[in-house]
Amino acid sequence: MNTSIDLYAHRGFSGRYPENTMIAFEEARKMRVSGIELDVQLTKDGEIVVIHDERIDRTTNGMGYVQEFSYKQLRLFDAGSWYDSRFSKQSIPTLIEVFEWMMDKKTEMTVNIELKNDQIYYPKLEEKVLRLIDEFDLEDQVILSSFNYDSLAKVRSLHSYISTGFLFEGVSEDAIGKAKSIGAHLHCDMSFALSSYGKKAKQEGLDLRVYTINELNDFLKLQQASVKVVMTDYPNRFSSTMFKG
Repeated sequence: MNTSIDLYAHRGFSGRYPENTMIAFEEARKMRVSGIELDVQLTKDGEIVVIHDERIDRTTNGMGYVQEFSYKQLRLFDAGSWYDSRFSKQSIPTLIEVFEWMMDKKTEMTVNIELKNDQIYYPKLEEKVLRLIDEFDLEDQVILSSFNYDSLAKVRSLHSYISTGFLFEGVSEDAIGKAKSIGAHLHCDMSFALSSYGKKAKQEGLDLRVYTINELNDFLKLQQASVKVVMTDYPNRFSSTMFKG
């Protein structure tokens, strides 16, 4: 049994702070998690920004698609009040800001960057993200994940060893083959991790990084199943369990 699970804060400490904001990442760091997970998209002027939805409506006081705004415009929107008025000064961060924060804090956390390109095609997103990772010399602290298999295949063609994760839902019969074909690990939900396919994936040397687990009973089941990573909105709920921190 793997009693030492890597705990990743999903969109930062998003259970208690507005998701994908700098305060959510900082509060996750204070919890001594192994990593954080975040999502990236491109603005109209090609800036890499950290936001989950293709539209800004749910998590800001604006309306419209991320790709319709320049970053200067996006920066003006309030990205915290939707969660609580205490966070009204939070804005949509850039990936550069996140990397600068990592440098400033000298953190060794892993950053799982989900490329949000399965609904909208962002030209050169992979190249831009990889270039920034190289500039900050963070190849060994980053995982790139996506639901878009072709995007991950492109990442692998551009970078021979950076860690990648093939995202999928449910119990997929072909996930193992797809992941192995591009040298990726599996980012799956609990149903796959606890299935016979999940067991087979581990036997074939693939890490299982499981999203999004918020209940202790589920965490304990995954601990018994020896998964590599559990992603959660509430890292505080598992602070008394055994995991790398």
